[in-house]
Amino acid sequence: MTQATVSRDIKELGLIKVPAGENLYRYAAPPGQRLINPYGRLQRLFADSVTKIDDSENLILIRTLPGTAHAVASCLDSLDWPEVIGTVAGDDTILVIVKPKEAVATVLQRFRELGEG
Repeated sequence: MTQATVSRDIKELGLIKVPAGENLYRYAAPPGQRLINPYGRLQRLFADSVTKIDDSENLILIRTLPGTAHAVASCLDSLDWPEVIGTVAGDDTILVIVKPKEAVATVLQRFRELGEG
């Protein structure tokens, strides 16, 4: 994925750069703003960015192309799936925390469907 593609995705998602610590920033949706079609955007992001998905207990690890994890995680968070407590995104890795543990199979199935388009 090129920087131009990442920049376009960030712009389309309406993400803004917010402080995440001393000299650290991350992209997030502006406060109070909901994405217009987060599921459709997440489908495209999954198809373009996700390279691998694995799980253990109530944790799901999503590997993405470098620089795309924040956009995928932000879009995923905007869906407000009740089984997903939250996500933590790095540069190319997303940790998805699921509760209860029994819901992991359901969330994994949703991720597979996203990847298939």
